[in-house]
Amino acid sequence: MSNAQTLRAEARGRAGKGSSRATRLSGRVPAVIYGNNQSPEIISLALPELLKAYNTGSFTSTLFDIDVDGKVQRVLPRDVQIHPVTDRPLHVDFLRLGVDSLLSVAVPVHFTGQLESPGIKRGGVLNIVLHEITVRCPVNAIPEEIEISLAGRDIGESIQIGSIELPAGVRTTIARNFTIATIAPPTVSREAEAAAAAPAAAGKGGKAAPKAAAPAKAPAAAPKKK
Repeated sequence: MSNAQTLRAEARGRAGKGSSRATRLSGRVPAVIYGNNQSPEIISLALPELLKAYNTGSFTSTLFDIDVDGKVQRVLPRDVQIHPVTDRPLHVDFLRLGVDSLLSVAVPVHFTGQLESPGIKRGGVLNIVLHEITVRCPVNAIPEEIEISLAGRDIGESIQIGSIELPAGVRTTIARNFTIATIAPPTVSREAEAAAAAPAAAGKGGKAAPKAAAPAKAPAAAPKKK
């Protein structure tokens, strides 16, 4: 991913809880830029613009050019504090990047080819072990996602990183081969199995037992002779 998105920011005069609270009350989000052997820079971002970038689902693996009063710095989000109720960003840490920087970043996994998978067609279930894979790569080569095709894959197959072709310059941070997903057999509940077995059992058992006959009434006594 060579292109970076732009975020406009404003410099903040001071840090601290009081300053951060005031920033949020003004409709902005406090943040900091650090790294690349430079002093940390305290900034704030407009909440609507930040939310738009954050809600893409790939915020922490996206490069940004942050424009702070005309000074542009290339960064990567490293940590986002989220409000426990509203799920809105409360604070963001950005890592300042140099031109030749190498970094580790978690990249989301995206599966395609479900309609071309014989296992999925036969009712198999895609069991995802890893939704993200941490890779190490140059700043300008961060992939937006790792695409894995399910075409031709059947029930019982295990999809491992060794079978996936990664982009040039990108490698995983784990040296060994590891499983990303499997295609598991269809799952059927015990209740459904029991319901399906009940009619068959009744058919094999033959006719139902006849009802017991009602007991015969005693004959009426003969009238006595006078």
